[in-house]
Amino acid sequence: MIAAALPVQILLVQWMGMHPQYVERYYSNGLYPVIARGLRIFFGWLPFSVGDVIYLIVCFLAVRYIYLRWASLKKQPLRFVKNSVAVLSLVYFIFHSLWGINYYRQPITWKLGIAKEYTLDELIAFTEYLALQTNSYQLQLTGDSTAPVQMPYSRREILVKTKEGYAMLAKTQPDFAYKNPSLKTSLFSIPLTYMGYGGYMNPFSNEAQVNGTLPLLRLPVVSGHEVGHQLGYAAEDATNFIGFWVTLHHEDLYFKYSAYLNALRYSLSTLAVHDTKRSQDLTASLHPGVQQNMQEIRQFWKKHKNPLEPVFKSIFNIFLKASHQKEGIRSYGAVVGLLIRYHHTHGF
Repeated sequence: MIAAALPVQILLVQWMGMHPQYVERYYSNGLYPVIARGLRIFFGWLPFSVGDVIYLIVCFLAVRYIYLRWASLKKQPLRFVKNSVAVLSLVYFIFHSLWGINYYRQPITWKLGIAKEYTLDELIAFTEYLALQTNSYQLQLTGDSTAPVQMPYSRREILVKTKEGYAMLAKTQPDFAYKNPSLKTSLFSIPLTYMGYGGYMNPFSNEAQVNGTLPLLRLPVVSGHEVGHQLGYAAEDATNFIGFWVTLHHEDLYFKYSAYLNALRYSLSTLAVHDTKRSQDLTASLHPGVQQNMQEIRQFWKKHKNPLEPVFKSIFNIFLKASHQKEGIRSYGAVVGLLIRYHHTHGF
C-alpha cells in the first residue's frame, strides 16, 4: 500500500504546483513555519549536524541490509524492488511534508512585487554600480587598493553574525525574522567541496549546513542563502537573492564587502555571456585587491575540480527541474535579474 501511494503523491504534488496561491497561504505561511520552528527547537541547540548523522546511519543501514540479504535479493528481485519503492514513497512523503512543498509556493518576485527581466544596458549599468561599490568597500577596509581583503572572523563568528544580520533585516522585513536558529558547519564539508556545493539545507532536520572549507569571504552569503531555505524559500534564485540581501543589510563592513563581491561575480559572469568585451573591461577596472579576492574564490573551486562534479551537478539539475524550477541549476544565476529589478525599485 505504501509503494502504491507513490504515484498518488506525485499527482497530488503536481496539482499543488498548479495552485501556488494555496501553497503560499496554507503551507508556506501556515503549516510550514510551525514544523520548521519545531525541528529547529529540537535539533538546533546541538553543536553538531544531526541531519548529517541521520544520513550516515541511513547509508550504513542500507549497505548492511543489502550485504546481509544479498542471496535472497537475487532470488526475489521483485520483492526488493517493491520494498525499495515503498521506502522511496515514505521518503517522498516526509520530504514534502517537512519542507519540499515550498518548491510550489509563489515566486519571490510575487513577494517583492518585482520582475526579473532586464535589458543589456541595465545589466551593464548594474555591473558598473557593483564594481564601484566593491572597489569602495575594499579601499575602506584595507586603505590600499592593491591589498586583498582578509576576513577577520572565524567560521563560527561568521555564522553568529549571519544570525545577527537576519535580526537587522527583520526590523524592516518582519517576514524574514529568523527565530530559533539552527545554522551549522556540515560534517560533509569536504565531500560537498568536491561535489561543487557551498552548503545545503537538510529538509529532515531543518538545519542550515554550510561548507566549512569555503573561503571566508564567500561564507556570509552562503550562510544567508541556506537560512533562506530554512525560512521556506526553495528556489535557488530566491535564496541567492536573500543571501545577498541579508549580508548587504549587515552593519559590518566585511559582510557588506562580501555581499558586493559575490553579487559582482554573478553579474560579471552573466555579462560575459552577452558582452565579453565589456565584462573584461569592468574586470580590469577593479582594484588589484578585489581581483585577488575573486581569484582566491576561483582558485578554491579550480583546486577541487574533479570528474565526478559534473555528475553531481547534473543530478541536482534534474532534481531542480522536477521540483518546479524550469531553469534547473541555471536558476542560481537568475539572481542577477532579481538584483537589478530590486535595485531599480528600492535601491541598495
